[in-house]
Amino acid sequence: METAKGPDGAEFEHAIEVLEEQTSVLWRRERTTSHALAKTVHPEMEPAAYGILTLLQREGSLRATDIALSIGVGKPSVSRQLAALERLGLVSRQLDPFDARSQRVLLTSLGEQQLAAAQTGRRIAFTALMGSWRPEDLKSLGALIARLNSTYRKDTW
Repeated sequence: METAKGPDGAEFEHAIEVLEEQTSVLWRRERTTSHALAKTVHPEMEPAAYGILTLLQREGSLRATDIALSIGVGKPSVSRQLAALERLGLVSRQLDPFDARSQRVLLTSLGEQQLAAAQTGRRIAFTALMGSWRPEDLKSLGALIARLNSTYRKDTW
């Protein structure tokens, strides 16, 4: 496999190696955290459903097809997750006021409460982990992660 050559040659390649290693560690840790977070929302909730809940929290209500597009998975996977979330009382469906053939999914009050509690717990954990960091470093890290996330939306694989 040919390695990507960046603007600075060997220095760029080394930076990419470090980035790959460190993001792998971060993603493994985040996956573990996501599993734990899902269980704080509801003990029977699958970790993959956490992202659906946060998307609904941010967007209000969405059609299942829009959820699938937003998180980059197929509609059957989303439908299965939504059915499980509905059984747990965390989401509900309502007719789309603009298209009676469609339904929109939204958080229930229980879903809102449980998600907010999990997010509060996560913020407390971040504060404990990163309490010694300077605010400007946290802002820089947040901005760089946002930039990385926007790069991933381009589906460069």
